[in-house]
Amino acid sequence: MNYRLRQATNVLWQGGIIAYPTEGVWGLGCLPFELGAIRRILAIKQRAPDKGLILVAANFDQLEPYLAPLPVANCKAMLDTWPGPVTWVAPAAGWVPMDITGGRSTVALRVSAHAGVQALCRAADSALISTSANRSGRSPARSLLETRLRFGLEVDHIVPGKVGALTGPTEIRDALSGKILRPAARGNSS
Repeated sequence: MNYRLRQATNVLWQGGIIAYPTEGVWGLGCLPFELGAIRRILAIKQRAPDKGLILVAANFDQLEPYLAPLPVANCKAMLDTWPGPVTWVAPAAGWVPMDITGGRSTVALRVSAHAGVQALCRAADSALISTSANRSGRSPARSLLETRLRFGLEVDHIVPGKVGALTGPTEIRDALSGKILRPAARGNSS
C-alpha cells in the first residue's frame, strides 16, 4: 500500500472524513459505522439527513451486509452493472442506521470501477460513504483544486487523483423496479 493510500486509510479508521475522486465528481466520505463522521459530512454539505447517502465498495461482498434479501433476478440486474457507474437503491438490512438510509427502508449502493475508489475500499477493508463534494443545491467539485478551495479546512484528508469519464454523478436505479431514478452524466470529463 502506498503512503497516500495509507494516510487516507488511517484517517478513515480514526473516524475522519476524506475527499476523493470518483467516476464523475469528487466525493466526501467516511466509514459507514462512523456516525459522527456521517453527521459531520451532512453538516459540511448543509444536507438534510432524510436524503440518505450512497455506499461505494470495491466488490459486492463489502455491500452485501447492508442489503435485505433481494429476489435473484433483481440481484443479478445489479451485479450485471458492477463494477461500474450505476448506483442501485435496494431494500436495506434492518440494522442499517437512518444516518445512511435517510430514514427509508432502502439503501443506495455501488461497486465502483474507479481505480481510486477501488483502492480506498480495499485498503480500508470496507464500503465507504460517498456523497458529492458540494454544498446542498450547488454543483459538485470536479477537480482537486476546486475540492481544496471548497473543503480544504473542513475535511481531514484529501486523496489526490482525477475523476473518471463521467461529466457528473452516477446513474441511480431502483433495484426492485429497475426504473432509472437519476440518469448518468456521460462524456469526457476533460
